[in-house]
Amino acid sequence: MRSDRIIKKYKEAFEQLENYDNTRELDIGRKRIDITLDKKLVRKIKALAESKHKAVSRIIEEALNNYLRSTAP
Repeated sequence: MRSDRIIKKYKEAFEQLENYDNTRELDIGRKRIDITLDKKLVRKIKALAESKHKAVSRIIEEALNNYLRSTAP
């Protein structure tokens, strides 16, 4: 049926709309959170960020994404 093809083609969009219905937030953009890290680790991350010319948040986000990909079932 045609509607099934549309749902499959735009699955991610429908999931985002469903999430919006439940949370009233879109999964677009970035969200600020507060976390606590070891001071030595923060210094290392800041030094890495400076040497790579990246934001600290981008480095942490990339590391978390890599971790989540490696542990996904």
